[in-house]
Amino acid sequence: MSDPTEANRTAGAGEAAEPAPPAGGGAGERRVRVVLVDDHRMFRTGVQAEIGQTAETGVEVVGEAADVDQAVTVITATRPEVVLLDVHLPGGGGVEVLRRCAPLMSDTERPVRFLALSVSDAAEDVIGVIRGGARGYVTKTITGTDLVDSVFRVQEGDAVFSPRLAGFVLDAFASTDAPPVDEDLDRLTQREREVLRLIARGYAYKEIAKQLYISVKTVESHVSAVLRKLQLSNRHELTRWATARRLV
Repeated sequence: MSDPTEANRTAGAGEAAEPAPPAGGGAGERRVRVVLVDDHRMFRTGVQAEIGQTAETGVEVVGEAADVDQAVTVITATRPEVVLLDVHLPGGGGVEVLRRCAPLMSDTERPVRFLALSVSDAAEDVIGVIRGGARGYVTKTITGTDLVDSVFRVQEGDAVFSPRLAGFVLDAFASTDAPPVDEDLDRLTQREREVLRLIARGYAYKEIAKQLYISVKTVESHVSAVLRKLQLSNRHELTRWATARRLV
């Protein structure tokens, strides 16, 4: 669930604006500054405990965020080398964070690089964030040691994927049978895609509301927006549409 106080957990406003010291300042030591973006505070706490022991891992967690707005604020203020980004976030999802942080990613002097860290292994989620500019995608089953290694590889400009997910990317960008961009799907926000997928799987509005921590009225609004954007009439047509695109 979203935690509105998390954006305030970074260093004070004056400190946040200071330029970061060069990574690897110690004698032969690798260093990387990281921001954690995930809407589950307990998960962020676990990641912090697992990889944030800077003296041992070289990873310094300089900020946390629980939704899109917080993420953009914290990332802009702290300018980390790497952002660990969840795909499903309140406010538009990881793709929206990437869109709003595009200037930081393209900064040739101090680029901010993104590594998706998500429970989802759905092909559309993987392709969505890679298309948005993330340098890699790993699932939350990854070990702490492998996550630290992945963070440093992304800092150095490498692309990093969990083994099964790399195939999704290769298939998506190598295929000549399908266009690289689904214009219909790209009309939807990340939250609308989540609602679409659950509707197509047969979930009732109340079940969707509970799973996504939103109200039933909000679910209804998202469904109406999806139907309007895709020019569909009802949830049965929506289910067929999603099934045809293998989103279920």
